[in-house]
Amino acid sequence: MGTGFIVALFILGIALLFLEIFVPGGILGLFGVAALITGIVLSVDSFAQRVFFISLLLLTLTGLFALSFRLPQTRFIWERFSLKTCQTPKEGYLTPGRNYEIYLNKQGIALCQLRPAGTADFSGERLDVVTEGAFVMSGAKIKVIAVEGSRVVVRQI
Repeated sequence: MGTGFIVALFILGIALLFLEIFVPGGILGLFGVAALITGIVLSVDSFAQRVFFISLLLLTLTGLFALSFRLPQTRFIWERFSLKTCQTPKEGYLTPGRNYEIYLNKQGIALCQLRPAGTADFSGERLDVVTEGAFVMSGAKIKVIAVEGSRVVVRQI
């Protein structure tokens, strides 16, 4: 291969890694690393040199990635990807008002097959429920064993 082609691979790889910062998703970075590795493979003669330089490349990229989280000069880049606002009740953001804790240890009937999620009846009150993982047939007696927010976990009895 010509030297110009190998240099072009290195430049393309670095450019794609740089573009990955602004266009997240991983594809550009993956192609950038692949271009750099291909450039290394084409530019050295022995297998030992290839392994050494590819390992050095991967360690360098990992180190730069880790340092970019720690250095104040690059922190602004990562701050673009995280949400800074907090949704509070004072601003009008409320969680569902229904308290499912009252259903804890209550018994009901599965209205459909719970595989593992479905609908159940608890004394005329229909609820969306989920099992511990096992399938429950329609019409089976169930009991609420846990409530995690709006998630009601049931077990067949």
